[in-house]
Amino acid sequence: MKLAVASGKGGTGKSMVAANLAFTLAWTGQVTLVDCDVEEPNLHLFFPSPATRTEVAVPVPVIEEFACKHCGKCGEFCQYGALTVLPDRVLFFPELCHSCGGCTLVCPKNAIREEPRRIGTLSSSLPIPGLKLVSGTLDTGSPHAVPVIREAKKKVSRDPEVIFDASPGTSCPVIETLDGCDACILVTESTPFGLHDLQLAVDVAARLGVPAGIVINRSDGKDEDTIRFCIDHDLEILMTIPFDREIAAIQSRGDLLCRVRPEWQKDFSALFLKCRTLAGVDQ
Repeated sequence: MKLAVASGKGGTGKSMVAANLAFTLAWTGQVTLVDCDVEEPNLHLFFPSPATRTEVAVPVPVIEEFACKHCGKCGEFCQYGALTVLPDRVLFFPELCHSCGGCTLVCPKNAIREEPRRIGTLSSSLPIPGLKLVSGTLDTGSPHAVPVIREAKKKVSRDPEVIFDASPGTSCPVIETLDGCDACILVTESTPFGLHDLQLAVDVAARLGVPAGIVINRSDGKDEDTIRFCIDHDLEILMTIPFDREIAAIQSRGDLLCRVRPEWQKDFSALFLKCRTLAGVDQ
């Protein structure tokens, strides 16, 4: 099963839920945890371990000036403005290139070839028995997170149980993470901002056809608006985690709730079973 953990906004405890769920499942079987928040990955802080790293690269065009006739067809084709054709040369802006390869196809003189350009890395480790951790990291200054996430997903495509920790928000990196998943946990908090951004995240999951359930984190017992929203949209509240000083202290020092307080493993095991039901996977 491929399970995404997402949230409409940052700071709701999405990574905390993903990390504790993976830690719990590792006690009884094999699970893969993938950090798809490639602009600010942090799951490795909860599972420190030596890791192997590989580069992630995307193809970008290289203009062979000796063959180029500066006809302008490549610049006309590129919808992102990555190529500007001048009378005597072609300007290329790699930060704008989406690596679609179209410029190589429309060039009538075959004056464009492609070469790989590094945009990030993938690291893989086995921090505890039963758990594989894969983290994507976008290089500083690179604007394209999606290819790194795509490579991370490809790396674990054959693993039987995978948990994807998505970026916060509802932009392209989140959509890439959720695409193809069997179910999604949306982590929220009972605040006006939390509810507003939960509505956006629910809409994204629905448009992608990914069944979603809700985890309310840092609950102060005043969850009426969130509960009403879930009832109105036929969303199951899978778990409620209280607003608790000890839980916050455990999290802030880089530890795991289920490691410090093992009694919570029962709750996270139940959460996973509910996700399997949500996805229509036989128990």
